[in-house]
Amino acid sequence: MTMNPRLRKFALTAHVTSSVGWLGAVAVFLALAVAGLTSQDAQTVRGAYLAMEVTGWLVLVPLSLASLLTGLIQALGTAWGLFRHYWVLFKLLITVAATVLLLVHMQVAGHVADAAAEANLSSGDLVGMRIQLLADAAAALLVLLVAVTLSVYKPKGLTRYGWRKQQETRVRERPATQGDQATGLKETKQQV
Repeated sequence: MTMNPRLRKFALTAHVTSSVGWLGAVAVFLALAVAGLTSQDAQTVRGAYLAMEVTGWLVLVPLSLASLLTGLIQALGTAWGLFRHYWVLFKLLITVAATVLLLVHMQVAGHVADAAAEANLSSGDLVGMRIQLLADAAAALLVLLVAVTLSVYKPKGLTRYGWRKQQETRVRERPATQGDQATGLKETKQQV
């Protein structure tokens, strides 16, 4: 089922907006992780980790889910399809994995935020988790940039399913006159 142009543009706008928003929110999350890990000011550290939890649950998670949902709508409602092109399939896998990992990652962010809310974190408190927050945010930024790159460049390559669908479409769209002409040509050759 393909969407009409107006609905397709609306869905595309929603997808681009949620995806770019997700990318921007990850950049903010990364900046907060850097501030929380490197700052010597206890209030800055505390504020960074508290803001990370709020940003995660109220911005990152909704935008990741919106990006996934609108991406599915785009794939299923356009000629690109969900399983026809490798770049669409890879982008789907990236988005699903990033969303699941984000939900797991939010548990760590919540633990560090709870510790920051209870007391001032010193430079040695929860260092492993704080480094993990930084590394995860940097990795998420890289992964989302790969998804953006796939969307922009749309590398060629049909899946087997996509190739089969393309062949079926070509057979269906072949004009009847070509078949009639080919039959007529065979008959003419046989007569000569």
